[in-house]
Amino acid sequence: MDRLGCGRLAGVMSEHPILVTGATGKSGRRVVSRLRARGLPVRAAARSGEHVFDWTDRGTWDAALEGVRSVYIVQLDGTKLVRPFIERAVRHGVRRIVLASGRGIDNPDYAPDTGGVLEGILDSEAAVRESGLEWTISRPGWFAQNFSEGFFADAVRAGELRLPAGDGAASFVDAEDIAAVVVAALTEDRHAGEIYELSGPRAVTLAEAVATISAASGREIRYVPLSVEDYVAELVRQGMPPADAEAFAHVIEPLREGTDEYVSDGVWRALGRPPRTFAEFAESTAAAGAWTA
Repeated sequence: MDRLGCGRLAGVMSEHPILVTGATGKSGRRVVSRLRARGLPVRAAARSGEHVFDWTDRGTWDAALEGVRSVYIVQLDGTKLVRPFIERAVRHGVRRIVLASGRGIDNPDYAPDTGGVLEGILDSEAAVRESGLEWTISRPGWFAQNFSEGFFADAVRAGELRLPAGDGAASFVDAEDIAAVVVAALTEDRHAGEIYELSGPRAVTLAEAVATISAASGREIRYVPLSVEDYVAELVRQGMPPADAEAFAHVIEPLREGTDEYVSDGVWRALGRPPRTFAEFAESTAAAGAWTA
């Protein structure tokens, strides 16, 4: 498409609401906030909130897609709903799709897929690429926000993070960087056909991560490495079914094995700047009071 044509398309698309699914999640709500800060119309869709949207209720799809030209898709793990959703989006005149995926999906040794999530994600990526629409795929690694509003948050606030991760590390990515990349892909013409793997600028061990959070928050936080067996046993004693406890232990495997240590260039390629460091994440999060006991 010529540059003039791209400009016309961008202008037309900016007049229509941008659909953000998963609008109450870590990346979705930040995408909504950034789009609105730019004065762009947004349809914030989730099971509860401004616009009701439920992946498992196809009766909610048409109202979400009405009049939309750009969509951020945060898929429901363990399902193959993205493909039929895209087919319906095409019928509604959607022209651009940004899909939230994940690092490691093209590595069969990344982690055990006990929950059957991988097959659905791979199908979603294939559906996007085969859609005939402008598409971009975001593949973030471990979110830094897992320490403040997700997987590890309660333990961090309690002062002790107990996990079967050994001395493994991950290049944790700030959700603010993820949202910035998604917004760029939704609103700019140069990201079509790109797959952006997103990470922080370097790998950080869990011991380093909690030490950084301790320094930023002024609170002592410890990391206690456990064996997989001890971790599963602790979760079971806390009332979790054994199968679920085993599944949680599998989720931690990429940290333990270091398969998410590598640094990706997606933030650089999409935004032309380096990703935020874990220390920058910790300092801004502490200033917002996220780890106040």
